[in-house]
Amino acid sequence: MEECIFCKIIEGELPSIKLYEDEKTIALLDIYPVAKGHTLIIPKNHSATLYDISIEDAEAVGGTVSRVAKAVKKVLKCDGVNVYQGNEKAAMQEIFHVHFHVIPRFEDDEIVFMAQKTELEEDPEVTEALVQALKV
Repeated sequence: MEECIFCKIIEGELPSIKLYEDEKTIALLDIYPVAKGHTLIIPKNHSATLYDISIEDAEAVGGTVSRVAKAVKKVLKCDGVNVYQGNEKAAMQEIFHVHFHVIPRFEDDEIVFMAQKTELEEDPEVTEALVQALKV
C-alpha cells in the first residue's frame, strides 16, 4: 500500500514516536493527540477496516491495545481510558488502515466523543438477523 501513511511508518519510510512493537503490531504516539499519551495501535499487515482484518491480526491488536491501556493508566495516572476505532468515512475513519486510539481521560478533561442520547426500541428482526450472522 504505497499510499498508506501507516504502511510507510511501519516500513520506516516516515518518522514516528514508537512506544511498542512486536511481530504483528506497533504502538505510536498520535501526531494530533486529543490528550497527552494518546496512542495509536496499528497492525503491521495492511487492512483498510475491521471488515478486512484477519482474526490473527485482530487478536494481536487486541493484546497490544490492552498492554498500552494498562501502561497509559499506570504512567499518566488518568481516571480512565477511551479505546476508539472507526470504520469508513461515516464513522470518522480518516486513514484507511485499521488502527485503534487509546486516549487517557481525566474527570474534568471536557473531551466529548458521544452523540446525544436517544431512546431506541429493540427490533427483534434485526436482533435475530445479527444472531444468525454471528453464528460460525
